[in-house]
Amino acid sequence: MAITATGPSDVEEAIARARALFLDDAHLFGCAETTFVVLKEAFGLPNPDDAAAAMALNGGVAYSGGPCGAITGAALAVGELAGSRIQDHAIAKRLARDTISRLIADFESTFGAIDCRLLLGRDIQRPDDHAAFIESGRWRTVCMRQIEFAVRSLAASTDALTAGPTPARTVTRSTLLGGGREQQDDRSQDGHRPAGDGEASDGRGLPD
Repeated sequence: MAITATGPSDVEEAIARARALFLDDAHLFGCAETTFVVLKEAFGLPNPDDAAAAMALNGGVAYSGGPCGAITGAALAVGELAGSRIQDHAIAKRLARDTISRLIADFESTFGAIDCRLLLGRDIQRPDDHAAFIESGRWRTVCMRQIEFAVRSLAASTDALTAGPTPARTVTRSTLLGGGREQQDDRSQDGHRPAGDGEASDGRGLPD
């Protein structure tokens, strides 16, 4: 059932959904899959039960110890949301990137790191370390808190965001969460078209 996150009760429903998926005895969903599915539900995106795109991201991408699956799963959901709501691809991409950059900064400030290996204190690519971590049950608390943090941060927030050159019509996260596909004016306030893929965006020759 889709969840539309518009207030505290909806956020708590999303958190409860995340706990139900991640802590289920069948162990079908890891950090990335859980966050991806729950945020797709919260954002009202299509096919919310399809976690396939996130299945190799758990454990910091294929258990490699990289960025926490709660972050990468959230990044997938936010990218899908931005693409579905913002017609201008360059603006959508910048908005998605800025949103996840803020999540990363807040996540690191809260947990002290963003990489799975540092967060867990184990290299779960090694079978013995993985088995010991599962046996410890710490994933029920440590990983669950990180998933809840990502879900709560993104499903609840209505902070105003702008992406790259200020568009003629400001894009906000509340606008992004609140309705259908948003048609954007493709000019900034100074009358110039925002740089798209492959175009220099900051005067240094760097693409978006």
